[in-house]
Amino acid sequence: MIDKHGIAQEFQLIQDEICAGLEALDGHSKFQEDKWDRPGGGGGRSRVITDGDLLQKGGVNFSAVHGDLPDMMVKELKLNSSDFFATGVSIVLHPNNPFVPIIHMNIRYFEMGDGTYWFGGGIDLTPHYIDKGMASQFHKGLKAVCDKYASNLYPDYKKWADDYFFNQHRNETRGVGGIFYDRQKDGLSKQEWFDLACDLGRAFVPLYTEQVDFGRNKPFTEANKKWQHIRRGRYVEFNLVYDRGTKFGLQTAGRIESILMSLPQEAHWYYNHQPEEGSEEFETLQLLKKDVDWVV
Repeated sequence: MIDKHGIAQEFQLIQDEICAGLEALDGHSKFQEDKWDRPGGGGGRSRVITDGDLLQKGGVNFSAVHGDLPDMMVKELKLNSSDFFATGVSIVLHPNNPFVPIIHMNIRYFEMGDGTYWFGGGIDLTPHYIDKGMASQFHKGLKAVCDKYASNLYPDYKKWADDYFFNQHRNETRGVGGIFYDRQKDGLSKQEWFDLACDLGRAFVPLYTEQVDFGRNKPFTEANKKWQHIRRGRYVEFNLVYDRGTKFGLQTAGRIESILMSLPQEAHWYYNHQPEEGSEEFETLQLLKKDVDWVV
């Protein structure tokens, strides 16, 4: 039976594999590692890549932390104890070319001192310009991973992602979604939940490579860069207002540089920006909606 230490070790290996794959994909820059300790217990490895050929900024973080949860979180999560262990890998990539999408992935495991445990995770895509064919290809890849374990996982987790990655104050999804799940331990064995997390982690580089190959060599204008910065601004809004991982890190005295690694180097906010009707930017906004069936 897999235990929390074995899960953390495998997650570290997945971090290594992803970083090697992304360095090869970028072809120019390398990740810089920053090892850190959490005062309350545990620590992690933050790896950041900047000023690459493909990536302006990206982070691939691993953490394994433990200690006591604040009373507020114990009550919010309806737990019987405060003693916790949490480990995971979290990724956000911000590319240079506006025709290459932002991508996020997280796989995580949480265990309480009384033996209660659960898994969570997901991958979602945030194109600055939505190409329906590439969105479909991305979702088909995620469905293939989920279908190995149960036929209901992809549709359930796709809807969960649509509902979760949603800027309510803008009434728009963050991107074309993907899959998202949290506090899962029923329906599959612990080993199967762990295997699903690992399969998702190892699907990350191939799925993103398809998106990169489609868009990285497309020419772009200053207007395209302006739109990219506007969309990055919406990404920032979600992460600071709604993202549970960000909130968890801040509430448990996490390392601030690792928590805010997901933010881009450059993002813009223009007052009441309205793209011209019929433009690529306008058409992208029309697709930032829940419940789009990307697989058909």
